Amino acid sequence: MCLAIPARIVGLRDDGLADVELEGVIKEVSLELVDGVGPGDYVIIHVGYALARLDPEEAERTLKLFAETGQAA
Repeated sequence: MCLAIPARIVGLRDDGLADVELEGVIKEVSLELVDGVGPGDYVIIHVGYALARLDPEEAERTLKLFAETGQAA
């Protein structure tokens, strides 16, 4: 089973990477699979790659469900 989680982009780098934040933790991820995202956007993250942009409301609902079920990062 795979798990992909929403995270908010907090900064872009020149090398196709971005910093994302989830529950106060900043991680570096690749943006090679998505176009046109920037700081403030939510993306779905799996094994260090942003897979797709996610609507902010959907991201918040998903993160809330993870927290309620004890599955938060």
